[in-house]
Amino acid sequence: MNLIIDIGNTFVKYAVFSNNDIIYFLKDKDFDNDIANQVIKDYKVSSCIISSVREKISYNLKTSSVFELSHKTKIPFNIIYSNKETLGADRIAAIVGATELHRNNNILIIDAGTCITFDYIDNNSNYRGGRISPGIMLRYRSLFDYTSKLPFLEKNKDYDFLGMNTKNCIISGVQNGIVSEIQEIINVIKKENDDLLVIITGGDAFFFEKEFKNTIFADEHLLIKGLNRILEYNA
Repeated sequence: MNLIIDIGNTFVKYAVFSNNDIIYFLKDKDFDNDIANQVIKDYKVSSCIISSVREKISYNLKTSSVFELSHKTKIPFNIIYSNKETLGADRIAAIVGATELHRNNNILIIDAGTCITFDYIDNNSNYRGGRISPGIMLRYRSLFDYTSKLPFLEKNKDYDFLGMNTKNCIISGVQNGIVSEIQEIINVIKKENDDLLVIITGGDAFFFEKEFKNTIFADEHLLIKGLNRILEYNA
């Protein structure tokens, strides 16, 4: 059994894999060593991989093999990147998850979470670059924090192209702005590869489901499936 621990900006996810199947899943706010060790005990976990985008965490896991994802980790694609150590663990895992599900494709992976990340990998498994952009709530928060009168708003799945009051103008600006940004990146890369496969995942992916046609909306476990693949690749 493999234990996957994905420590993101907002949530920590624990998943147990039996071969390629998820048999246990838990999402929490913070990493808890006791929870991890209880899962290890209950499911007789033999190997564990930890991926974190937060500051260095301390852990004491009671299993024979604990593997921490870093830029030195062997991965099943080629990174053409000026400073590999700065390519986030979450982005690496999402790329591996996507390429494992859709081999030999030109793929753009868009992960819509706290930040929105864009990562492009070609059909020869070469990483071609990406972008990092503020996510929905970061944009709403910045408008509230850096102005004196604009209100703080929450995500809204229903929004018009143009607003007729301040609230709706903010919602339109934030969420249509993201839609336009995503569409432009897709259009530019498709000029090079018209067979581009686009995968949108992450906690906020469903906000944009209606906006994009011919797009695969991956399940929420894309990243942890990638981590399980990395763990198996390094076994």
